Amino acid sequence: MRLDKWLKLSRLIKRRTVANEACDNQRVTVGGRPVKASYDVKPGDVLEIRFGEKSLRVEVLSVSEVVKKDDAPALYRELP
Repeated sequence: MRLDKWLKLSRLIKRRTVANEACDNQRVTVGGRPVKASYDVKPGDVLEIRFGEKSLRVEVLSVSEVVKKDDAPALYRELP
C-alpha cells in the first residue's frame, strides 16, 4: 500500500493530499531516509513523521485496505 494512503487510513494525517505534501517536503522518513508518497509500506517499517517541532515515531503493525475509525490505532504502535 502507498505510504500516503496508509497515513490517511491510520489517521496519523487527516487527508491524503496533506500526507502527500509531507512526503514531498521530506518530513516522513523510513529507516532514517526520506521517502516518497509512493513508497510501499510493509509491516515492520519504522516511520518518523515530523510535525513542525514535534516528531512522531511509529512501527507499522499491519496494512489493510479498509479500516474503521476505532480500529485505526491497531495499524501502528508508537515508539519512544
